[in-house]
Amino acid sequence: MAQQPRTNQAREAEGLTQGEAIGIAIAEAWMVVIGISFWLSMSESDPDDGFALGRWVLAVIAVFIPAGLIWIATLLARTARHLREDLYHTQAEVSRLSGALAAQQNAPAAPPQAPPPVAAQPAEPAQPPSRFESRREVSRLIVPRAAPQAPQDQPSLALETPPEDTTPPVDRPDFIMALNFPDDENDTEGFAALRRALRDRKARKLVQASQDVLTLLSQDGIYMDDLRPEPAHADLWRSFAKGIRGKAVDRLGGIKNPAYLSIVSTRARDDTIFRDSVHHFLRCFDQMLVGFEENATDTDLLALAETRTARAFMLLGRATGTFD
Repeated sequence: MAQQPRTNQAREAEGLTQGEAIGIAIAEAWMVVIGISFWLSMSESDPDDGFALGRWVLAVIAVFIPAGLIWIATLLARTARHLREDLYHTQAEVSRLSGALAAQQNAPAAPPQAPPPVAAQPAEPAQPPSRFESRREVSRLIVPRAAPQAPQDQPSLALETPPEDTTPPVDRPDFIMALNFPDDENDTEGFAALRRALRDRKARKLVQASQDVLTLLSQDGIYMDDLRPEPAHADLWRSFAKGIRGKAVDRLGGIKNPAYLSIVSTRARDDTIFRDSVHHFLRCFDQMLVGFEENATDTDLLALAETRTARAFMLLGRATGTFD
């Protein structure tokens, strides 16, 4: 254990050092020698010559001033020695505490205690949002993400088929309705279609990407209900799904509002999160359209074009040059 700093009483008890004793001896010897010298010189002088008082003053100064200076130097040396000792003790204590702290940080953490078992509660059916601020707030609908599953009694195998792969694909009418999102809290059919679409892995990927961009666009005051795209024939959607680009499918970008396009272009240039979300959404929509078009009727394609998700595709595709 590090030695603690000594108190003033302990220092007084330890006595004088050799240097301090020599200093005191010199001061006392000075006083004795100079005092005797002045005493002898004054005894031989005439006390009536008028300088007797001055000689006594000089004697006192010559005897005591040098002795006092020697005493002061000795005390200063003693104080400096005590300060150095305190400094050494303080450094030793700091080193000890630093070592203890480092050892504590490097010590292996105790394993966390397992929480007490909690009785399983019956799962409650998902409920729709309590309210919407307005019809225009539909773009801010929060699509529920897949909730983590509770651990089972038996460990699952790595080759086990995920539940999404055993769920049949969502029907086209439900998929189209899900891409439009519910109109309000009373749209029970819209919420039911949305839940069915979220059980389909491919559909859920596009629904969540659409939710992200609709939320980001709403931050700039852009809502899909306010957009009025120019209608496009179903053949244009089929051509786009087959990979045709350029002027042949330019009418698919039917939203040409300069104010909205300027806002989207500026934010895509300055906001990395917005730009990445837009590119992810456009890629998901493009991949969906390739598979959707193969079995979709013209009516299905035109209904898809009326959804809020398709309007977002038209706006963002026009702003990013997808139809160029």
